[in-house]
Amino acid sequence: MHTFLVILGGFVLLALTIAGARTAGRTFSAALPLYLVVWFVLSALNMGVGIYHAGYSFMDELPIFILVFGLPAATAAILARKF
Repeated sequence: MHTFLVILGGFVLLALTIAGARTAGRTFSAALPLYLVVWFVLSALNMGVGIYHAGYSFMDELPIFILVFGLPAATAAILARKF
């Protein structure tokens, strides 16, 4: 459930980034690098919590990190190309 909620948070951040870019009069393609950096840092922090507080190993957390970061990031890249 936690993984689902974190991925959902990535999509919420994506929606906020798109809205912010439109409000600022810019395209989402211009805001994409900022979104990817922020989402990477937040995903890495989530991974760190799993390693240090939940007791998982790096190799246990790596596939989850790829999923958590990858789904919203891939969606963002597709949306940036499409629009």
